[in-house]
Amino acid sequence: MSDELTYDSYLRIPQLLSLQQCRSTDPDTGEPEHDETLFIVIHQVYELWFKQVLHELDELCRHLDADEPSRGTHQLKRVLKILKTLVSQLDVLETMTPLEFASFRPFLESASGFQSAQFRELELLLGQFDASLLDLVDHDPDARARLERRLQEPTVWDAFVRCLGRSGYDIGESVTDRDVTLPHEPSEQVQAALVEIYRSNPALMEVCELLTDFDEGFMEWRYRHVMMVQRTIGTKHGTGGSDGAAYLRTTIMRPAFPDLWAIRTSF
Repeated sequence: MSDELTYDSYLRIPQLLSLQQCRSTDPDTGEPEHDETLFIVIHQVYELWFKQVLHELDELCRHLDADEPSRGTHQLKRVLKILKTLVSQLDVLETMTPLEFASFRPFLESASGFQSAQFRELELLLGQFDASLLDLVDHDPDARARLERRLQEPTVWDAFVRCLGRSGYDIGESVTDRDVTLPHEPSEQVQAALVEIYRSNPALMEVCELLTDFDEGFMEWRYRHVMMVQRTIGTKHGTGGSDGAAYLRTTIMRPAFPDLWAIRTSF
């Protein structure tokens, strides 16, 4: 019966619960600092959610490539729920005071959230990449290869506008055939097509609104993340030599789909 599938064996619970390896030591007790466990759990859970978001957005792109945008609404609605969960996890992390974080922060050494390869994958999929950040994952050849592959692939927005072009909307070849390794540029031609969609195509308008919801939710998470970092370490540099909150502030209010925001004045 040892080979019988159980809850623990299916979900690999023993292995999962063994992954929270604290590095700190309380000088009084010799035990790990109490709050390091929370810090590890929260960030491991983030990585699991990032994996799921990438999984859902890749499926969205497959639906768009197959000219079935309405099927992708399911993925977008699910990702929106995940984003709400990501924001609420910050509420849990903010129960840790600056003093409690400082008790184990030195033990993090050069480790930094800037090195999250999955989050960089997400930025690439949204067209919000900075190629210089590829160097942050040089310690992991597999992660570097994934990021370089993502850099060469169309983004979510590329998949969407190409789907619109195949559906008969005048998107323009400069948009549909663009160099995907370069940042997105807003397009008046795309915006005109989007206005037409809002006026006459309710199904595609729903996709547009869900993409806007996602963009807003992602910016909300970035803002909350900045405030959490600032609340915890103030204006100090982050671990690994990063600029901490100063850098993170440059990433907020930077939409992934600027054309969807630009058309709001057209109605």
